[in-house]
Amino acid sequence: MQSIEQYSKEFVTYLEEKISVKEPINLYEPIAYILSLGGKRLRPVLTLMTADIFDCNYKKALDAALAVEVFHNFSLVHDDIMDDAPLRRGKTTVHEKWDINTGILSGDAMLINAYQLFENYEGDVFRKLAQLFSKTAIEVCEGQQYDVDFETRDDVTIPEYLKMIEYKTAVLVGAAMKMGAIIANVSQEEQNNIYEFGKNLGIAFQLQDDYLDAFGDPKTFGKQVGGDIIENKKTFLYLKALEFANQDQVKELEHLFSIQPKDTSDKIITVKNVFVESGAAQRTKEEIALYTQKAFITLEKLTISDDKKGLLKKFGESLMQREV
Repeated sequence: MQSIEQYSKEFVTYLEEKISVKEPINLYEPIAYILSLGGKRLRPVLTLMTADIFDCNYKKALDAALAVEVFHNFSLVHDDIMDDAPLRRGKTTVHEKWDINTGILSGDAMLINAYQLFENYEGDVFRKLAQLFSKTAIEVCEGQQYDVDFETRDDVTIPEYLKMIEYKTAVLVGAAMKMGAIIANVSQEEQNNIYEFGKNLGIAFQLQDDYLDAFGDPKTFGKQVGGDIIENKKTFLYLKALEFANQDQVKELEHLFSIQPKDTSDKIITVKNVFVESGAAQRTKEEIALYTQKAFITLEKLTISDDKKGLLKKFGESLMQREV
């Protein structure tokens, strides 16, 4: 087994070899730009790590890992357009640096590039990877649509919200791990268990992301802190605040999430105060811990060594302690 840093380093080297700027420049330069911004490389690292955990040469999983990362970044380019987000990983978003049309077209090309990478696998492995990727990609789109729909609804429930983040974020984490298991040619049961581990970790990861969006450090978070509040997104924090806040606080929240003032600083401060005072912030932390624990319970079903289980658990714990 390699260290997390080694998987990441190997993946970045491979990405840099494969991603190049060619003609037409205005199509491929934004792709190289978004992929060069770094980020956590969580999903591709999990693909490589899973292949290795199941005793397969992890380098065989590099194309699948790259496909996952390219697809993930494609979704970010389009999400940023939909959210009118100015920053991604602390840098200017693609549609702001170029324009919206460039963001749409370069994103489309990235989606196709992701599919092309699976062509480097043969036979049954190719078929299983392509089927999983297609299923996951459409679920991510469904999750994004739920997310958009929730912005104009005032009756979103917590089960609906959890389903949305499962589709929008968590299924890709699960799929990234299952791809490594498919390439390693392990049993269907092992593939399903590693998928469930990744999916539950992905839900915890997104809840943590929601929490950091409100309470993260702008210097380390890499995105606009308070972005979800500005966009009136019905996050877990918001829904829990509605559940536990007093009547006056609920009215204030509902009002603030129905407007979009030019100066958003007061809105962000007020909403964050309600999140803390109502206990919503603490309950969000507890939900993060719950889904992390669900992932670890699934981990015990895997027929791998305790050392390898420990590595996966350590990785999960590190994600929940992050500030970015």
